[in-house]
Amino acid sequence: MQLNNAGLQNKESWKALGYKLPEFDREKMIAETKENPEWIHFGAGNIFRAFQANVVQNLLNEGVLTRGLTVCEGFDYEIIEKMYKPHDDLGILATFMANGTIEKTIVGSIAESLTLDSADEAQYSRLKEIFAKPSLKMASFTITEKGYSLVNGKGELLDSVAADFEAGPEKPQSYIGKVVSLLYARFSANQLPIAFVSMDNCSHNGDKLKAAVLAFAEKWTEKKLTPAEFLAYVSDSSKVSFPWSMIDKITPRPDKTVEEMLAKDNIEGLAPVITSKNTYVAPFVNAEECEYLVIEDSFPNGRPAYEKGGIMFTDRETVDKVEKMKVCTCLNPLHTCLAIYGCLLGYTLISKEMQNPVLNKMVRTIGYVEGLPVVVNPGIINPKNFIDDVVEKRIPNPFMPDAPQRIATDTSQKLPIRFGETVKAYAASDSLKVTDLKLIPLVYAGWIRYIMAIDDKGEKFELSSDPMLSEVCPLVADIKLGDGKEAIEKITPILKMSKIWGVDLYEIGLADMVANYFLELIAGPGAVAATLEKYV
Repeated sequence: MQLNNAGLQNKESWKALGYKLPEFDREKMIAETKENPEWIHFGAGNIFRAFQANVVQNLLNEGVLTRGLTVCEGFDYEIIEKMYKPHDDLGILATFMANGTIEKTIVGSIAESLTLDSADEAQYSRLKEIFAKPSLKMASFTITEKGYSLVNGKGELLDSVAADFEAGPEKPQSYIGKVVSLLYARFSANQLPIAFVSMDNCSHNGDKLKAAVLAFAEKWTEKKLTPAEFLAYVSDSSKVSFPWSMIDKITPRPDKTVEEMLAKDNIEGLAPVITSKNTYVAPFVNAEECEYLVIEDSFPNGRPAYEKGGIMFTDRETVDKVEKMKVCTCLNPLHTCLAIYGCLLGYTLISKEMQNPVLNKMVRTIGYVEGLPVVVNPGIINPKNFIDDVVEKRIPNPFMPDAPQRIATDTSQKLPIRFGETVKAYAASDSLKVTDLKLIPLVYAGWIRYIMAIDDKGEKFELSSDPMLSEVCPLVADIKLGDGKEAIEKITPILKMSKIWGVDLYEIGLADMVANYFLELIAGPGAVAATLEKYV
C-alpha cells in the first residue's frame, strides 16, 4: 500500500490494519479550502501534523468544518518537497496511548502545502492570493521561539532582516519579513482583518510575534516603503490581533519502532529523510495522547467552532494563568526534578524513572503536596487533573523516548521559574511557611550535586549544555565524594546566586537546608539514592 490519494482508495485494506481514515469528501474539502481558506499555518513540523492537523481532521469528520488547512514551511523547504508532495499532503499519526497501545490515523485535513519562498514566483503569488481572501481568519505559527528573533546572539540585526528593512515588502529574505509582506498583501486588499496566532511553546508568545511584525511595519513606514496606514493597520487589534496561547503536547522525532510497525503493515515509502538542513522527517509522526491548546479569544475576522475539537478559547489573563500553572507547578518542575536525578542515577529515559518508586513519589509530592497549594487555578483546566495526566499518563508513557539528559539542558535558566515562583508564593502566604518545603530544596541540592558531573556510582558523565556552567562548575571542581562541611563553604557562592534560584536562599531561609542535603548527597557512591530514600 502507498500513502497517497491513489493508495487511500483501498479503504478496506487500511481499515483492516486498524487505521482511522478521513471520513469526509477530501476532494471537495480541498477545492473549498483553496477557494475560501480560513486557516493557514506556518511551520510544517511534527507538532502541527500531530496536533492542529488532527484537530481539524476530527472536525471535518464530524461535519463541524467543511474547510481544512493550508500549511506553509518557511525554514526547510525540503519538508514540503520530499515529505508532503510525494504523499499528496497525507500523513500517518501514531498516537502513543498510556495503556501501551498505538492508535493509527491517516490525517488528510491539509488541503494545500506551500513554501515561504519569495524567489518562487508561483508559490509566493499563491500565498499573497490566500492572504487577500476575505475568508482567511487565522495565520498560526509553530516556528520555535527563535523564529521570532530579528537579531543574532550578540544582539545585532540578522543580515537578512537588515536587508529587508531597507528593501521593503516586495521580495523579502527573512522569515518574518516574508510573513509581514503577506500581511501587507492583506492590508492592500481593503485592510482585511486577521488573527496572527503564535502557538509556540513560550510565554506570552503573541507579544513576541507582534513585536517582530511591528518592527518591520515601523521600519517600512519610516522609510516610506509602505504607507503610514499599514502601520496603523498592524497596530489596530480590531484589524490584526496577536492572541496569547499555551500549547502542550509531546511529539518526539519519528520513532524507529513506529517505522518498523508501519513497515509490517506493508506500507511503501515510509523511510525517514534527513534534509540538507538536518531536519529529520518521515511520512509519519508519533505523539502522546494528551494535548492542550488554550488560545486568547481575539479573532477580528471571526473563527469556526474549533472548541468542538478540544481547543480552549478564553481571555488573556486565563491563558497566562494556564501557562504559569504548567510551567511553575504542574509539569515543568516535575520534568526538571526527573532530569537532574535521572542524570545522577544513570537513567536515559524519563519513563523508566517513573518505575522507580522513590522518584515517582518525589514528583508526586512536589506536584500535589508542595506545588498545588499555591498554584493559581485558571478555571479552564483543573490543576489537579493536569497533574493527574502528567504522572499517570504522560511521564510514564513507555513510548515517549524523552531523556533526562535533554531536559537537563539550560537547567539554571529554568530553576527560577519552575521552582522559584512556588517558593515566592510560600514566602508571601499567611498560612504556609517556606520551611514547609522539603523536596524542592532537595531538587536545588541535587542540581549543585549534578554540576559536579559525577554520577551516583562515582563515575564522570557529560553535563547538558547550560550558559551558567562556566560560572558554577569551577566552584564545585575541588569537591569530592566523601568531603565534609568544608564543601559548604565552596558552594556558598552558588547558594547566593538569586539569578539561579529566583530568590535569595539565605534571606528566604532555605540555604542551610539545601547545604545539608548537598552534604548527604556527596557522602559517597550511592549517597544520592540513599538521600532520596531517606527524605522522599
